Amino acid sequence: MTTTAEESERHTTVALLPVGSHEQHGPYLPLATDTVVACTVAREIAAAHPVRLLPPVTISCSHEHAAWPGTVSISARTLYAVVHDVAESLRRSGVPKLVLVNGHGGNYVLGNLVQEAGGDMALFPTVEDWEAARIAAGIRDDGDTDMHAGELETSLLLHAHPELVKPGYEAGDHVSGDRRHMLTRGLEGYTESGIVGRPSLASSRKGRDLLAALVESFGDHLRALRD
Repeated sequence: MTTTAEESERHTTVALLPVGSHEQHGPYLPLATDTVVACTVAREIAAAHPVRLLPPVTISCSHEHAAWPGTVSISARTLYAVVHDVAESLRRSGVPKLVLVNGHGGNYVLGNLVQEAGGDMALFPTVEDWEAARIAAGIRDDGDTDMHAGELETSLLLHAHPELVKPGYEAGDHVSGDRRHMLTRGLEGYTESGIVGRPSLASSRKGRDLLAALVESFGDHLRALRD
């Protein structure tokens, strides 16, 4: 981040904290995919809305991906403590509202943080925001079918960071059905490649339209924080 203290003082009372992860995303997307996605979404929001952009949390709760090399996790209680401390620090410096821009679906504890914040936090994107963005971008599968390293994530990176996408996504499709025991068994119980989705359907155009839809839907969350 290159923002100076003087520039930060001129910013609004709402801050964005991107929260990513460091976990496998198949053989063609980087371990930092969720962090890249969260930062890309947060950057686009900050360009369109009066918010203060913070540097990301880059390691989070990726325990379900532990079977693959490179995945690193922290506990839910550690993630809770880090985000709670960031919010308290911001509050002391005059920034009372915090939006958690979450790029990793396994960070369930973030919902509890927002729930406990008494109207001073928001979690974005919600499931509803993602699904609306999928429709706007013309993505066929929902978030359950297209869960991990699939059409959505690959499209976002093809648009915003094509240099991070390696060859192979065109033939990487793997669709898994019922995954109700994933938290117990881990994702390896449902996919050998680490992929759940159809990355072959990804395109830069879909990534562009996904981002545009998310930036537009963020306005409702900003209004909710200020009401």
